Amino acid sequence: MIVARDLRKRFGEHEVLRGVSLTVGKGEVVAVIGPSGSGKSTLLRCLNHLEAIDRGEVVIAGETLAATDQSGHCRYAPEAESRRICRRMGMVFQHFNLFPHLTVLHNLIEAPMTVKGLTRDAIVPVAEELLRKVGLFEKRDSYPSRLSGGQKQRVAIARALAMAPDIMLFDEPTSALDPELTGEVLRSMRQLAEEHMTMLVVTHEMAFARDVSTRVVFMDGGEVVEAGDPAALFGNPAHPRTRAFLQRLRAG
Repeated sequence: MIVARDLRKRFGEHEVLRGVSLTVGKGEVVAVIGPSGSGKSTLLRCLNHLEAIDRGEVVIAGETLAATDQSGHCRYAPEAESRRICRRMGMVFQHFNLFPHLTVLHNLIEAPMTVKGLTRDAIVPVAEELLRKVGLFEKRDSYPSRLSGGQKQRVAIARALAMAPDIMLFDEPTSALDPELTGEVLRSMRQLAEEHMTMLVVTHEMAFARDVSTRVVFMDGGEVVEAGDPAALFGNPAHPRTRAFLQRLRAG
């Protein structure tokens, strides 16, 4: 569902991605872990074209979003095609990004109506079912300011799902939450994993990465250092940088 080859991205003099390659198969849950500043969030933003790569190739569900030609120039699919390809991915951000002036229900139905042209009658039952799924149907008429952080993030997950994506991208979805609110968001994500949603999750929740993901990718310094089976990577990491990172976490 996702193929990234040799992705390179720099901001000024700082090379944030230094030849990152990874794949995510249909129904896989791939967790990306690593220290702050290792390029994890930039990787997600490059996959769904929130950032443009400098070099490399991005293929989503068999369709090429970006590729570097023989002259070394990175070229994207035409704008309408790029938007269509990117609509196959839903994104959940660290800081929710809900529309504060819209109710919970309106947050869910706005994009399907505006972007996909669905009627209100068609999308409202879907949105209500998604709110039931994340345990927030009773908040359908509430505004985001009346919700806890965990509730806001679950609304953000439901909102992304309302666009019926094939792939879900999560950028540290629990890092802005108090520990007691983290569990309710992770439960919603576990449920998606059990339903075989294809997911790429940047996370600092090591228990989620170990117990829920089908594969773990460790990034450091803008590179994929190690990737593999969660039990093997956490139990017996092959690379010294992975071992050092996990030891620091355990010590902390």
